[in-house]
Amino acid sequence: MDLGPALLAVGAGEWPDHFEQFAAALDPAWIEQALTATGTATVRRRKLPAEQAVWLVIGMGLCRNRSIQEVARHLRLVLPGSTATGHAGSLTSSAVVQARARLGCESVRELFRQTAEHWAVSAADTQRWRGLAVYGVDGSTLRLADTPENESAFGRPGSSRGGAAYPQLRLVALMALRAHLLAGLALSPYTTGEVPLAETLWDQIPDDSVTVLDRGFLSYRLLHRLHTQGSSRHWLIRTKAGLKWRVLRRLGANDHLVEITLPKQARRAHPELPETLQVRVVRYQRRGFRAQTLLTSLTDRERYPAAEIAALYHERWELELAFDELKTHTLEREETLRSRTPARVSQEVWGLAIGYNLVRLAMARAAESRHDAALATVMTVILLNLLNHACASSLIECRTAIFRRCRPALYL
Repeated sequence: MDLGPALLAVGAGEWPDHFEQFAAALDPAWIEQALTATGTATVRRRKLPAEQAVWLVIGMGLCRNRSIQEVARHLRLVLPGSTATGHAGSLTSSAVVQARARLGCESVRELFRQTAEHWAVSAADTQRWRGLAVYGVDGSTLRLADTPENESAFGRPGSSRGGAAYPQLRLVALMALRAHLLAGLALSPYTTGEVPLAETLWDQIPDDSVTVLDRGFLSYRLLHRLHTQGSSRHWLIRTKAGLKWRVLRRLGANDHLVEITLPKQARRAHPELPETLQVRVVRYQRRGFRAQTLLTSLTDRERYPAAEIAALYHERWELELAFDELKTHTLEREETLRSRTPARVSQEVWGLAIGYNLVRLAMARAAESRHDAALATVMTVILLNLLNHACASSLIECRTAIFRRCRPALYL
């Protein structure tokens, strides 16, 4: 759809026909596999079986202006009752809580892993930079419902007047930067730092890739592990003030191959580290801004020109934009998650991540058909607006049989 007609559709509360593609993007076999792998597949007939509970959790993040019960009714996620009219049965709050408890967190996490592997990795593979898939890693926080359980499990940041108003969780995301698709996610209590939390993500980065990092991740052990484990797994990061090195060779203007001597305490803590690291230092300056210095494992100046490395580093901000899309647009600035217990908090975050990827996947495909990558970001806002404000009667025209085949029409 063109941008103009899409904007008009938002204003009119209409639902463009091609949005039916969203439900089809999530293969029912992946849902089955995730439920089976975690032992949460529904055996007995229930009003809200596990297959539909998965879509309820996804819909919670995408329909922020509706209660959870309204989300279920909005998406017709209740098996038909025994009435003569055949209308869907009602769904109580306790039924929702029980369905989410049966579903658990691990099944939604496993579904995210499967979908990310199919969507994000393949998207990064098709949008390479000089033969390398482009990824980014960065961290953020999410605000949680203020309950004793959430505070005990996740903690809350401090403030000048004591504790903050809400508990928070910390997350670190691995993203295919050029497609805005989440490839990995790590969650923890607020007190866990981003660098140790990111440890679980490094093994998910594929070979023949470059990962653009925030300078907060400047860790010798991290960079050494990323570069030496696997094949051609490169990194690019901005240096910290005070870091010293010895110049080995000039590669060009403001471009040098250098040697960094690792601190003794770092090598004592991690004996696998070498005494020195050879890295490339690229210094550049944009007009009106301070000069910046980058460190990278991309030491081949012929294959990886310095000017292109400087330009590539700025793609790191795509991850910051993704966090904005997630918090500001997907959550409609209601950054406090709904769930009131730790297990359901984690479940909600994994569902939110799947929903975000579904939206970005659809928008990326729309942009590809128009050969306009910038259109994808604009269309994300349009789609989320439609999801939250269009009428239920115009959104859902799907038979119950579709749900029984694990194809609920969340995005129709």
